[in-house]
Formats: sequence, C-alpha cells, structure tokens
Amino acid sequence: MEMVDFPEGKRYNTASGRYQRIYGERLQKLVIDAGFTCPNRDGTVGYGGCSYCDNAAFHPGYSIPGKSLLQQIDEGIEFHHRRYPKVNHYLAYFQSYSNTYASLEKLETLYGEALSHPSVVGLVIGTRPDCVDEEKLDYLSSLAGEKVIVVEYGIESCYDKTLLRINRGHDFETARKAVEMTAERGIDVGAHFILGLPGESREMLLDQCSVISSLPLTSVKFHQLQIVKGTRMEKEYDNNPGEFLRLSLNDYLDLVIDILERLRPDLCIERVAGEVPPRFVRETPWGLIRNDGILRLLDKRLEERDTWQGEKYFLSL
Repeated sequence: MEMVDFPEGKRYNTASGRYQRIYGERLQKLVIDAGFTCPNRDGTVGYGGCSYCDNAAFHPGYSIPGKSLLQQIDEGIEFHHRRYPKVNHYLAYFQSYSNTYASLEKLETLYGEALSHPSVVGLVIGTRPDCVDEEKLDYLSSLAGEKVIVVEYGIESCYDKTLLRINRGHDFETARKAVEMTAERGIDVGAHFILGLPGESREMLLDQCSVISSLPLTSVKFHQLQIVKGTRMEKEYDNNPGEFLRLSLNDYLDLVIDILERLRPDLCIERVAGEVPPRFVRETPWGLIRNDGILRLLDKRLEERDTWQGEKYFLSL
C-alpha cells in the first residue's frame, strides 16, 4: 500500500495543513475563558469534576476570566503574533470547562461577541458530550455557513469502565450520539482522548482506534496523561501506580505511531501530546521538551519506521 499524499509533506494528516488547503492560510487558535462551569462540578451530574482535572493548568496567561472576550482576543493576537507574524486570521477557542453549558441566549451573546472581532473568522468550542442539544447545534449549524465552526468534545476514552473510574459523568454512547448529531448538521467535530488513563493497557488504546475511526469526526487530539498536583488522580496514582501506563518519550512516540497507523487517513490530527506548566504536574519524565520538539521527533520516527497514518487502517476493514 502506498502512502497517502498528506499536507505539508507529513506522514500524517495535520489540522494546520487542512486549514491551509481549505482556507488558503494558517488559522491560529486563541484560547479564551468565558467563565463557564461544568455539570460535573456544580452537582447537575456530579461534584469535583473529572479525577485528572485542574483547568488552571491548561490555558495561557492572557486567558483569564474577568477580562472581556475582546480583551482576551486582542492580547492573544499580540501573544501569538510574535511567533506567527504572518497569521492574519484567528479562531476563538472557548476551551475552559464546558462551553455549551448555558442557555442558548447566553451562548448567542458570547459567541457573537467573539465573532464580532475583525480578525476572528470562526469558533472552536470545547465542551462535554452531555452539554449539547438539537437547539444549540441548530444554532451552530446556522453559523457554519459563513464561519469556521468546530465543536470539540472531551471523550477521553471509548471504555465505559474507564469513564466511570475517572468520574467523567457520561458514558461512551453519550459521546457517540453527540458526535453524530453534530456531524449531521455539517459542523466540524473534534474529539479529545487521553492516553494512559488508569486501568487501560497499550492493547486497549490500540483496540479503540477502530471505534475512533468509526465516528464521523473531522479531527482528533491525543494527550498523554499528566498527573496534576492536588487532583484525585494524584492520590490514585500514589495508591496504585501499577494501574498506570507510564511510558518514556520514545515508547510514547511508538504508541502514537501505532495509533496513527490504525486511524483512517482523512482524520486530522490536532495534537499528539499535551503541555502542562511544570509547576502543576507531579513529575516531568520527558524533561522540558515542548510540543514542537515532540512533533519533530515524531516526524523522524515515522520516517525511520517507514510508516504513515492509515497504513494499517484498510487492512482492518
């Protein structure tokens, strides 16, 4: 089987390459915090949130609740312009907590404010699968004709046993239904998965690839599990370290490649690893390597193995 002609000369389907191909330019995400909460924190679904979660560890300094959305966007543009001076248009990334967990009227106000910025051409909306309904998705579908609209669901795992263990507050069927409802309306759908959750083996992570490929997703993110200080997962790790798949960077890259080989080749890869400031995490076993360094190592390892995204996907059909 010959390698697919992926964007940017890569051996996997990059999301940045997809934006370049469709819109003719790089679109940079601007993380903003609109002050949402989560049904897994306020008692609607549960209390305390997911066992691994501390949202303070996952957003940049310019993204602070209390600042207006337009101020966060302006500061985010200034922040990213130093690294990407040729970028002209941006996507407002509603990231923290569950960003559809409000009335439709409130969502219309917040999303409309972000889209009013002249440099913002679309939205990326991070949320939970149990925080959408047909009315909200119909509204987002009405925007998708003129703007870039992506709904990104935190799915984390395809295994109900894992979702229960990490206090996720929904099952996988809820995630599947939300993804399907969103895709049916012509909205781009992203999904986030964590690699290394307690109780999950390497074989389980590879087995779920066929399930991921079966979903009508546009893009996917993978993050290695990072043990954040003060979370319930840190206590679980202290009590049962053998339940966790802890990999060296080289072993993790090989796992990611094994996953890429099993994914359908049109699925865009947004991320293969996460970055959390060292002060938040219990340990930094890979040192202080940044995401761009990990991507360079991934490219090199793909070439060494002479493989690519989807190389084993068609063999499994």
